[in-house]
Amino acid sequence: MPVSSSQIKQKALELGFHKVGIAAVDVAAVQPEVERLQAWMALGYQADMDWMANPKRQDIRLVMPEVLTLICVALNYYTPHQRPEGKEYAKISRYAWGRDYHKVLHKKLKALSNWLQEQGSGIQARYYADTGPVQDKVWAQRAGIGWIAKNGNVITREYGSWVFLGEVLTNLSLTPDVPHTQHCGNCTRCLDACPTGAIDPPFVVDANRCIAYHTIENRAEKLPEAIASHLQGWVAGCDICQDVCPWNQRFARLTDVAEFGPYPYNVSPRLTELAAISDQEWERRFPSSALRRIKPRMLRRNALANLPESGVFVQS
Repeated sequence: MPVSSSQIKQKALELGFHKVGIAAVDVAAVQPEVERLQAWMALGYQADMDWMANPKRQDIRLVMPEVLTLICVALNYYTPHQRPEGKEYAKISRYAWGRDYHKVLHKKLKALSNWLQEQGSGIQARYYADTGPVQDKVWAQRAGIGWIAKNGNVITREYGSWVFLGEVLTNLSLTPDVPHTQHCGNCTRCLDACPTGAIDPPFVVDANRCIAYHTIENRAEKLPEAIASHLQGWVAGCDICQDVCPWNQRFARLTDVAEFGPYPYNVSPRLTELAAISDQEWERRFPSSALRRIKPRMLRRNALANLPESGVFVQS
């Protein structure tokens, strides 16, 4: 073997990843998760996310026919900043406060992939970070990174669910880690806290009722009333189910990745400012940001939808 599992893990940690695990490609072992995905889509819970139906998402070999192993990584993004309490403030999900996580992860994953290919002739490596038809949460659990929680997020023992996931697909046959066991127990805090009841039943999230989906992915001119009336200030994503999670409250740790520190305006923007933000100001405020997926008109729509609920109105 040109390179061992332990050497790969050491290199991943040297590159700054906080967790790394290895999962062998076992189609039979992940079949139950494939069936869950199929059932989820059959119920229409993917809403308008048609890309979830890509057949490659159900068979990793369609992504890379030679794949034998996935090297899964996690990067902690938690910072201690807290949002102000006032209803006049807009809420942006913590994952989008700083530099676009795709850019940060891709740089590290590219370095790991290049190093891996240098370890021997014929080694193939292909990396993803929420950018391809890969069930990253399923493989992260298979690799021992953490477990898929009732709110659909991967929770790690060390950092809670404040982690970004990535993976390198390779044709190497490596020693796999033991899949992580589930540790949500009887806790229902995320289900109870969700204002739109999007997590029902446990471990199933209905995007049609999810604030994060509607503020980020829904391209419609107006948000559904059932969502707009329960936004609670959210204009970009939603952290409610993560904020109430006991694992996050107990084990959140300050990240050492400086790029995840908040950009100006992202922790405490005002709803009235975002409701009237110009396309030019949007460009200035959100450079190299994951928030660029939320186009200016969507951000204005999301902020405006919050204003009746907050009791604050835009001056004409």
